Amino acid sequence: MLTAVVGINWGDEGKGRMVDLFSAEHEIVVRYQGGNNAGHTVVNERGKFVLNLLPSGILRPGTVNVLGPGMVLDLEHLTNEVAHIREQGVAITPEHLKISDRATICMPYHKMMDILEEDRLADKKFGSTRRGIGPVYADKYMKKTLRTGDLLFPDKLREKLADLVEWKNITVQGYGHEPVSVDEMYAWLEKYAFPWREYLCNTTEYLSAQADAGKSILFEAQLGALR
Repeated sequence: MLTAVVGINWGDEGKGRMVDLFSAEHEIVVRYQGGNNAGHTVVNERGKFVLNLLPSGILRPGTVNVLGPGMVLDLEHLTNEVAHIREQGVAITPEHLKISDRATICMPYHKMMDILEEDRLADKKFGSTRRGIGPVYADKYMKKTLRTGDLLFPDKLREKLADLVEWKNITVQGYGHEPVSVDEMYAWLEKYAFPWREYLCNTTEYLSAQADAGKSILFEAQLGALR
């Protein structure tokens, strides 16, 4: 059984509540798009949980949770989110959580670009969450991002990162900001991204195989279709 929970309005339709309800009837829960610029709040017997990146099924023992290829992942935020949930007694292992090797990494410079542009717009600002979502999606469609699978090839990763930073600094300097440092970005990856390598897999193949095996899968959307 395949089920999708999608908001058909402007967001805040109560998707989190429905996903939490439906996840009890599904073996796998999938976040397939979006980033950490919105959240689902779940309250149960263990307390209150605010989930920005993790699927709501992460709170149900025995449920496999998947972060799909359409997601943009701030891995520093994911690290902190998982740490907080673990402190509340929830186990999160590679058996519980699978991350697509084709998801896009939201880098610190994406958040910086978000802030710089909002500050430039001043009273005309869009009202961004300043979490880098717009800039990272823009770079994704420009094919100018790192993907999680790049973490598996550290010998090539730094070279690719250097090329991206060189390109990004053309824009950064237009704002009059100091250039992005390759060394600082690589150190960020070592601290917040490398620990997730054991969670990576081809989630498309995984979900296809599970669907063929008759597993029940719930797909969880972020934001609303009209946004």
